[in-house]
Amino acid sequence: MADGQSDGRSKDSLPADIIKHPSPNFGPRPDGCPIDILVLHYTGMPTGNAALERLCDPESSVSSHYLIEEDGRVFALVDEDKRAWHAGRGCWQDCADVNSHSIGIEIVNPGHEFGYRAFPDIQIASVITLCRDILARRNIPADRVIAHSDMAPDRKEDPGELFPWKLLADNGIGIWPDVTDDITVDPDRFDGLLDQIGYGWPASDGDGASNEEYRLKRTIAFQRHWRPADISGVLDGQCMAIATALANAIGN
Repeated sequence: MADGQSDGRSKDSLPADIIKHPSPNFGPRPDGCPIDILVLHYTGMPTGNAALERLCDPESSVSSHYLIEEDGRVFALVDEDKRAWHAGRGCWQDCADVNSHSIGIEIVNPGHEFGYRAFPDIQIASVITLCRDILARRNIPADRVIAHSDMAPDRKEDPGELFPWKLLADNGIGIWPDVTDDITVDPDRFDGLLDQIGYGWPASDGDGASNEEYRLKRTIAFQRHWRPADISGVLDGQCMAIATALANAIGN
């Protein structure tokens, strides 16, 4: 069924194991706008209950389509055919209005501010089940399954370096490049590869210093997703190899 119409995932027709918890914070998607991005977040608040309350508080002006608790419970907050307010300023590939094009999933974790920790296995099992269900119903390419930090590297760190992206890719969710050998470091080429993968630049060019700061932040965002063992922002041969493999995969 075309995007923007009910496809069995309104809150009135959810699977029995998904808990209805409506948020008032949403709006219409633009007419004809495809749903072709999936954005994964962490909540970044001390508790899941606090995050759920905020996502459903009309004064907060934030929401997501789903929230997944650490014990694996899944809450449906906003119908998929509506525009939830989860992504904010940023871009991915050719899209500068990620909220309009995306489904957002908030994954309960205190985040870097409140004691970042590993995601429980039962929680990740629910993430995988929900994502696979969404991808089975939506035309979302693998290279448009992204972290919040991918689309907003200057503002966001979530879901962070502890999130198991490889496990998701092994289950058909997103991309995980298979690389062995390093490649000679070439900063200009790396910038071009990140452009090709989807990492954008600020709307305003700004000055040289701000561009360098943003360049560092998007390198760290890239590392958080695809090379989480080292998120120093230092470009090395492994980063070059991973970025090359990703760009080639997207190009195909």
